[in-house]
Amino acid sequence: MRQKGSHIIMDNGQGRVVVVPNHREIARGTLRSIIALSGLTEEEFLELLKG
Repeated sequence: MRQKGSHIIMDNGQGRVVVVPNHREIARGTLRSIIALSGLTEEEFLELLKG
């Protein structure tokens, strides 16, 4: 994981890279795109978010 400007770049080491804006709020469509690029479903993401 690294940061360039206002974006955090996450790499799983196997070629999957996800860039996340480091802002207080993220647009709904942007968040859905980030979740999809990460290979998760929205339900899986919510479960991980809950802890």
